[in-house]
Amino acid sequence: MVLVKKTIAWAGLLTGCLILFSAFAPAYGAEVEATFAGGCFWCMEHPFNELEGVTATTVGYMGGHVEAPSYRQVASGKTGHAEVIQVTYDPEIVSYDRLLEVFWRNVDPVDAEGQFCDRGSQYRTAIFTYDEPQQQLATDSKAEVSDLLSQPIATEIVAASQFFPAEEYHQDYADKNPLLYRYYRFSCGRDRRLREVWGAIE
Repeated sequence: MVLVKKTIAWAGLLTGCLILFSAFAPAYGAEVEATFAGGCFWCMEHPFNELEGVTATTVGYMGGHVEAPSYRQVASGKTGHAEVIQVTYDPEIVSYDRLLEVFWRNVDPVDAEGQFCDRGSQYRTAIFTYDEPQQQLATDSKAEVSDLLSQPIATEIVAASQFFPAEEYHQDYADKNPLLYRYYRFSCGRDRRLREVWGAIE
């Protein structure tokens, strides 16, 4: 009888542990999100899509005061939103630090007036963070970039707000319209300026 009681007790303890683990299991190894503003969102999507561990990217708008804005509204510069790329990733495969590296190397972080040929606050650079660890890592990386470039960094680090996906024709634009995308990227001077900022220290 004592053995039976001990067996039941151990079974109960094990069941409790399994229940507790299952409550936290979704958070472990689950996909998480990161959101970056780097000027034209067409040009920010492709670099992240190439990263192993990134499971999805969605272009859209964040940081403004208008509910569910349209592209035309955001492009006017009157909604307060920035064009952003929302990255869904598996932190077991790719780290947030690595995402930050990709972000920095694809923007001109010293430009406070926009990015490349796109001017205005809707094209500002920003890192939208979802929790304290992301905020700390972003802050540390910004300091490192400032030291590396020996210049003040214009990129904002702010808490993420509601994300509004852009219209469907903006999603995966580079894949859908490769010629137009390459022409836009070249004519906007994006790669030329990126080489000026980062080329000597790649």
